[in-house]
Amino acid sequence: MIDKTEILNSKASALVELCKKKGVSVGFAESLTGGMISSSVVNIPGASAVFKGSVVSYTNEIKERVLGVSEDIITVNTEVSAECAEAMAIGAARTLGVELVISVTGIAGPTGELLGKPVGTVYMGYYYEGPDFFGELTGSVRLNLTGDRDAIRTGTVLAALDLASKLVKEGKA
Repeated sequence: MIDKTEILNSKASALVELCKKKGVSVGFAESLTGGMISSSVVNIPGASAVFKGSVVSYTNEIKERVLGVSEDIITVNTEVSAECAEAMAIGAARTLGVELVISVTGIAGPTGELLGKPVGTVYMGYYYEGPDFFGELTGSVRLNLTGDRDAIRTGTVLAALDLASKLVKEGKA
């Protein structure tokens, strides 16, 4: 049986190699994962060729002050929303100076449920300015994960690595 560390290493390694091949720099904006995505990438030898950094924006204050997420987005949509995830990705791309950012915000539990957003609700935002096209892609994806806090956070990391690889490979989410 393959354990979660092997799966994380495999997905992170694939992302690092893809980014090296395409000349794409990468960073992350992490809320519920608290740096787990970044940690999985820096576990890969040679990651420094593409990984520039990340922002762990666990609080709304940091989302606003460091990433430039507007207070209105959080007030109207909450911090667990597509709008917040997209703003986090755009802000991280600007802050870090990278071509690819995946952001994550959500509810890992066991508490914290919001109206229409149960524990396990996660939004991944993305910003990608790829070498294969002109312009930039931004957007978000909603995940509805199940399990305990660890399973939700690990599932988020795996999904973020997959999304990043898909963007670099295909130029679309």
